[in-house]
Amino acid sequence: MIKMVDAANFDTRRSVDSGTREQQEAVREILGRVKAEGDEALRFYTERFDRVRLQDFSVREAEWAEAETQVDPAVVQALREAADNIRDYHRRQIHQSWFTSKESGTMLGQLIRPLKRVGLYVPGGLAAYPSSVLMTGVTAQVAGVKEIVMVSPPGEDGRLNPVILTAARIAGVTEIYKVGGAQAIGALTYGTEQIPAVDKIVGPGNIYVALAKREVFGLVDIDMVAGPSEIVVLADEQANPRYIAADLLSQAEHDPLASAVLVTPSRSLAEAVQAEVQRQLAELPRREIAAASLANHGAICVVSDLEEGFAVVNRLAPEHLELMMDDPFAHLGKVENAGAVFLGEYSSEPVGDYFAGTNHVLPTNGTARFSSPLSVDDFVKKTSVISYSKRDLQANGAKIMAIAEQEGLTAHARAIGERLNDLGNDPEKL
Repeated sequence: MIKMVDAANFDTRRSVDSGTREQQEAVREILGRVKAEGDEALRFYTERFDRVRLQDFSVREAEWAEAETQVDPAVVQALREAADNIRDYHRRQIHQSWFTSKESGTMLGQLIRPLKRVGLYVPGGLAAYPSSVLMTGVTAQVAGVKEIVMVSPPGEDGRLNPVILTAARIAGVTEIYKVGGAQAIGALTYGTEQIPAVDKIVGPGNIYVALAKREVFGLVDIDMVAGPSEIVVLADEQANPRYIAADLLSQAEHDPLASAVLVTPSRSLAEAVQAEVQRQLAELPRREIAAASLANHGAICVVSDLEEGFAVVNRLAPEHLELMMDDPFAHLGKVENAGAVFLGEYSSEPVGDYFAGTNHVLPTNGTARFSSPLSVDDFVKKTSVISYSKRDLQANGAKIMAIAEQEGLTAHARAIGERLNDLGNDPEKL
């Protein structure tokens, strides 16, 4: 049963799982061995955890090409169209390098360049998520990344899921290696004989992958340390309870730790959704997972009006927010914190997860208060450019020296003073 809660103190945020001490120590041991032993450590852990001994971790062209023949053509077509939508959306995020100049001769600017080499982590086994391959790979490709490297744990037959390989080809992945877990994060960070190191690692994984990403951050960049998935639906009395229940369950089936919340000023809608959730839950193949999610982290919050509803939503800062109400566009400006906003009854959250083109790698656990969805900006770096003129140094050098001296950095001040001494007041040197 999904419970009713009071709006006053309602908050779904939880501390991000930092793992047990044993898990943390295990991750550090794995990373240390990969750093020291390279491929041999990868072979050891792949045999231990994935029950297969590999000499060569790379996916060869023949295996890659064969994969698409093993996937339902309708699925391949859907993945291609989804990739086109993702590509079109993210192309609109591209920024160009820029420069501006002043009459004094000073020129300032910013160079924007793509990262050279990026690693995509993709879970294996039963958790085959081709949509995540598209979201990360296509976005990196649009940003201009030339070397897009995918790692994923092999099955006991030493192969990868064909749909994952197919999605990787569609997404523009350039290299694939059969390695998973914390050891894959180590390989991408430190490099091994077969796997050159990357500049950034993105993509979801289990607790060991998340801990490894956190551990190596600083040596490489990472996208985020994501928490469990979550959805909040803000609905008025006109909303369809069947649709709301279906959308809540679409998140609850992810994980027992996932969070599904309805916020509404309508008591009758709340009760109708509560009943509808129970009816639909009984029909779900993953009903045990969804039931655990709803029991522990699901809620229906009845508020006095929509204004209070938006206050609750902005406090929660959800990963996914659905506005199911009359004229949702008129209320969009009231949303301050959300990873993605879905407007109207036909904008079900799975539309964004799979096909619309927006990115489904989103901030979780309230971090939408200060962070954003994965985007082209995550795969580029920005460099400031300064060309300061003699004229401006003459005019502003003393001010620069005053700030440096205030901070006690006399060598900074002297670096300016040496130039000012040479310039003097000779107009021909300006």
